[in-house]
Amino acid sequence: MIAVFLAEGFEQTEALAPVDALRRAKKEVRTVGIGGREITSSHGVTVRCDLADSAFSPGEELEMIVLPGGLPGTLNLEKSPVVQGAIDFCLEREIPIAAICAAPSILGHRGLLDGRRATANPGFQDQLGKAVCTGEAVCRDGRFTTGRGAGVAVEFGLALVEQLCGREAMEAVKASMAI
Repeated sequence: MIAVFLAEGFEQTEALAPVDALRRAKKEVRTVGIGGREITSSHGVTVRCDLADSAFSPGEELEMIVLPGGLPGTLNLEKSPVVQGAIDFCLEREIPIAAICAAPSILGHRGLLDGRRATANPGFQDQLGKAVCTGEAVCRDGRFTTGRGAGVAVEFGLALVEQLCGREAMEAVKASMAI
């Protein structure tokens, strides 16, 4: 299962494009609302999440977590004990972690990107700790995948499909999206 965390003020494209790509690849994806099931994006789009954070418990079925950006969504994700606990769970088990736009700063503040190649929204690259900022649209270094922003959300989602399912599955999803 892939958990995509949504907090008030999230960037909807950065959250839903990866959800769409991963579900096209037949992956089980759960959107997890921080503070409840109905979460409103930074642009006023309300999404009904699959479950509230109070019902989320990472377990052996967890394959990846995804942190979308947006403001104040990123700040709300970072202060969530559930999100921080999920990051810890992933670190202990070497489960992949993906973050896009402002959200890589959450990883940067914890020093998790130090010495790694990473990307983020240009306004947040200075918050990636000692990461090597590539400026690329999508950057993967080990189990960490980072994306620059909303404009590359589909590319980010496809990179997650490739990471979890392989290139052939990613190409099939890409074709289904007429890219």
